[in-house]
Amino acid sequence: MTNPLLADWQTPFGIAPFDQISDDDFAPALEQALAAHGAQIEAIAQNPDTPTFANVVEALETPCQPLEQVLSVFFSVAGADSNPKREALQREFSPKLAAHFSAITANKALYARVKAVWDQREDLDLTQEQARVLMLTHRGFLRGGAALEGAEDTRMQEIKSRLATLGTNFTQNLLADERDWHMELSDADLQGLPEFVVRNARAAGKEKGADGPVVTLARSIVTPFLQFSPRRDLREKAFRAWAARGANGGEHDNRAIAAEILSLREERAKLLGYENFAAYKLETEMAKTPEAVRGLLMDVWGPAKAQADKDAEVLTDMMHEDGINGDLAPWDWHYYAEKRRKIEHDLDEAELKPYLQLDRMIEAAFACANRLFGLDFAPLDVPLYHEDCRAWEVTRDGKHLAVFIGDYFARGSKRSGAWCSAMRAQAKFPEAQTPIVVNVCNFANGDPALLSYDDARTLFHEFGHALHQILSDVTYESVSGTSVARDFVELPSQLYEHWLEVPEVLQEFATHAETGAAMPKAMLDKVLGAATFNMGFQTVEYVASALVDLEFHDGAAPADPMAKQAEILERIGMPGAIVMRHATPQFAHVFSGDGYSSGYYSYMWSEVMDADAFAAFEEAGGAFDPERAEALETHILSKGGSQDAAALYTAFRGRLPGVEALLKGRGLAAE
Repeated sequence: MTNPLLADWQTPFGIAPFDQISDDDFAPALEQALAAHGAQIEAIAQNPDTPTFANVVEALETPCQPLEQVLSVFFSVAGADSNPKREALQREFSPKLAAHFSAITANKALYARVKAVWDQREDLDLTQEQARVLMLTHRGFLRGGAALEGAEDTRMQEIKSRLATLGTNFTQNLLADERDWHMELSDADLQGLPEFVVRNARAAGKEKGADGPVVTLARSIVTPFLQFSPRRDLREKAFRAWAARGANGGEHDNRAIAAEILSLREERAKLLGYENFAAYKLETEMAKTPEAVRGLLMDVWGPAKAQADKDAEVLTDMMHEDGINGDLAPWDWHYYAEKRRKIEHDLDEAELKPYLQLDRMIEAAFACANRLFGLDFAPLDVPLYHEDCRAWEVTRDGKHLAVFIGDYFARGSKRSGAWCSAMRAQAKFPEAQTPIVVNVCNFANGDPALLSYDDARTLFHEFGHALHQILSDVTYESVSGTSVARDFVELPSQLYEHWLEVPEVLQEFATHAETGAAMPKAMLDKVLGAATFNMGFQTVEYVASALVDLEFHDGAAPADPMAKQAEILERIGMPGAIVMRHATPQFAHVFSGDGYSSGYYSYMWSEVMDADAFAAFEEAGGAFDPERAEALETHILSKGGSQDAAALYTAFRGRLPGVEALLKGRGLAAE
């Protein structure tokens, strides 16, 4: 029988036939797919005809269908629904895939043909998008080491392979630590916890096979526990477990892996002629240089730290009033910040949460997309990779645009965090294909599932990424959707978060889980009034992580990353009661792959733009201004990476933004 991963999928909209695929299908399918792709590449490299844009660049843009099908399915389930078999396959596949794709950029005959087209680019009648794809293709070969020879070329391939293996190991170690730890709670330990926290703990205990409620290291479980538990000893135990992920010693410890990754990245950059990895990585981003990134982060660090220090004094006084002497600790911050929020804004998370039902927040995200871009969402009944997943067909004026899949609940088989991926990207070449987009989150399950306000913001954030894929309208897949500069990719996602805070959106969709009543105006006012509450803490924990990431890569690789991390935090004056959002042993953004390495700053770089972009709506006809919405789709969401990011933003806004709107939006601007 034909391997279902290699078959022609006669399914609705070409969705993978998950109900026909088993874990035993992946390895043989990948072998055949890699062979097919290798033959395709070799045919391009050995083509005797004169190199042209069509027979070189467009030939490389032509997808290898078997390989795309295998990889889209495997990496979807490896991240969101792993098991021991899939983890073993990932360890096997990572170096194999690295070697395969490294061999493409190392193919001298192929690079010669790419360079021949590049050298004649001025004489070719290329569209703007074709010129961009040619530039990116040529640059990709150079940055991949295509011009290297002999021992340097061999070493580059070894480095790429080793980095792929290390990134996989880092991810799996972190998942193992998160999956293996839980803290059982007695009835006495539940005292003082809101009902939704107790309910989530019981559901987590059931999922873990425990006799009663538990705290796990899923962010949607551990953070509310830290917010509400009056038991300081239990908060400390939970926090220390959270902070120790990837650094517990033994086979799952990530510290040595991080050190080796940093060393190999530096060597890779120097082989290509760059001073360090940060210089190499940032060359292709909007920021361009480490100095520009550091300038932005330090512009924000000062006001954020000043606010965090003020907040720490208030929280310390509250703790002392409770009879606890000494310094405010990291496991105290969430608890006393929640108490303070209730006092200052009369806003209680336990009272707010019933108004933030998952299903209603999904409806809200869809409704905003309908008002802004005319999109409609209809549920689909199709087999997916896990029973938690849901799918919708996305249409506009009756025309099919995309399939959207939502996988929202935390489980032991899913890595932490939230992300958006495309199982198939939009393209028109060599034939039209519509995207299949997946949002993955880690919300606590329940009946009904209730979100925190941060959860709701995460849902809108990831759906903003999805819109970037859904509304993509380019010719070539390599510049489709979110295939943009790393410090531009977060603009659509962070911009979309603003619509959650539009009063009329909350008035319509924030309805009580039991009564169905709309959120009272007084509560709505409190929610919006507290939008910048605790922003000093949030900004400090983020900027500290971004600065450590930058300093790791802007210079010689540290032999001991943990010592370097401590040195950096001391130098910038990190407050004692706040830790990095992602400490080195759990910094998956940076160490699971190269995606955000030397690029974690990009969330803030994009936030400078998203604050300014939403101001454009407010300056026009409001949040749903049709002209601004059309401009956003025309100049940013539909364009993918088909033009330079700065040019796209300038086309939308008329100029590039400064940091002022960001500081104002975070409540950190000087009064």
